[in-house]
Amino acid sequence: MDVTIVWSAATLALLLFGVAPSLFLAARGSNVQRLVGLQLLTGSGVMVLIGLSIIAGQSSYLIVPLALAALAATGTLVYTRLLKPGIDGQQTVEEE
Repeated sequence: MDVTIVWSAATLALLLFGVAPSLFLAARGSNVQRLVGLQLLTGSGVMVLIGLSIIAGQSSYLIVPLALAALAATGTLVYTRLLKPGIDGQQTVEEE
């Protein structure tokens, strides 16, 4: 079996079983569920882009998933900071 066929099948499986559920999570649900969907989407997207660069045989295409992984970690920190005061619509109770 050719290596390209194996990587194509793996990339297609990641698209079906990684990207599709993460898009569903990112589009619906509470704030935390959307954040989890976004994280799953970036992780699956990085793996799909790595698979596509291996299929194409171009190592220079690995720059894009590397940058995406670095930006995804930073983006998660920003989103978490924005969601922190009222996460999931719950009121924060201050002790008096």
